[in-house]
Amino acid sequence: MPAIGVFALQGDFREHLAALAGLGVEAVPVRRPEELDRCDGLIIPGGESTTMWKLARAFDVLEPMRERVKGGMPTFGTCAGMIMLADRVLDGTLDQETIGGLDVTVRRNAFGRQVDSYEDHLDMVGLDEPVHAVFIRAPWVEETGSEVEVLATASGHPVAVRQGHLLATSFHPEVDTDGRIHRLFLDLVAG
Repeated sequence: MPAIGVFALQGDFREHLAALAGLGVEAVPVRRPEELDRCDGLIIPGGESTTMWKLARAFDVLEPMRERVKGGMPTFGTCAGMIMLADRVLDGTLDQETIGGLDVTVRRNAFGRQVDSYEDHLDMVGLDEPVHAVFIRAPWVEETGSEVEVLATASGHPVAVRQGHLLATSFHPEVDTDGRIHRLFLDLVAG
């Protein structure tokens, strides 16, 4: 059975760890390179993207994550995790760094401030029934490269995308008990 790492220095990593445990998957909190080395796949949770990359750099795990993503490790980013996987970021800080690998341009906080957070039900490629989507200061995708498949949209913008071994959502599937999006990711890992 594959081991799935969850970047655990900031954000809602506990919810992802619980979702994976609920699916019977070995979940590894990742704070150091040696923990990342044990993983067959990685989830980067929602949180605050500028804090995430600064902590990842401080704990010497940013470059190893970049190397693993570049090397083909299946990786799933939710909300801030989508920003962390994006090659290009709008409305970020001037020094904002990402892991990269996902050929998209994302706009940080595209749906507005915390008070503008909302929930919706979205049709998503690969799922028979709509998915419950929780948007909290969420990004959206402004542009996609030719290899990026759009899986779901909201407000006229892509909010779930896949490119090869990378999956990303603007919303937070980990705060719901559905589990189908985590299973989609596990299929990527198994594939």
